Amino acid sequence: MPEFTTLDHENLNSVVYGALCDALMQGRFQPGDRLKIRDLAEQFGTSVTPIRDAILRLANDEAITFRSPRDIRIPEMSESRYREIRAIRVRLEGLAAETAAQVATSADIRALEGILLENEQAIAAGDRLRGTQLNQAFHFMLPQIAGLPVLNTILRRLWLQMGPNISDAYIEGGRAMIDHHYPVVEALKRHDSAAASMAIVDDILLGGKPILERIERGTERKVRRA
Repeated sequence: MPEFTTLDHENLNSVVYGALCDALMQGRFQPGDRLKIRDLAEQFGTSVTPIRDAILRLANDEAITFRSPRDIRIPEMSESRYREIRAIRVRLEGLAAETAAQVATSADIRALEGILLENEQAIAAGDRLRGTQLNQAFHFMLPQIAGLPVLNTILRRLWLQMGPNISDAYIEGGRAMIDHHYPVVEALKRHDSAAASMAIVDDILLGGKPILERIERGTERKVRRA
């Protein structure tokens, strides 16, 4: 169970929901993990009410599966769902990269390069959690640089579902999870919108192969058990 900072905030519902969203997008949970409301309440230092409310919101976001108060899990994604989300990400994150390339400053470039450097260190150390967090940070820098807050909000919902699966495959994926980030940065340096869009699409399609392969193996196991 991931550790969370005890909260002291007047709007606990929103804070708890936001913290759990971040945990999902950054890979602090993995497919199949079971969530326990009382354990989470103890972690956050709250009553069960804001935890339960956040869990219900996440179920509505399709980020978790709520069968009963005693059976709350991070879902295992189907291949068809992964492919659908991937197709949407290609279009939306391609737009983010394309727009970011038009306006990226030297400070933006330095920030992306800093994320890449830290991610290299995380991969070298076999730090799955840190690597997943930095991967998410890199991707979300693009709509931020582009000045597209609505797009950022849409992507957050997709990443709620994708985060655990990216984390699950991160170490196995190795350099495939980061190599395609470099052409994105180079395209932003040149203010080359078309190249930036193509580079992030390559990252999602080619860099994401280990994720798809892992999901396919999980599907095969389920078929054999059926």
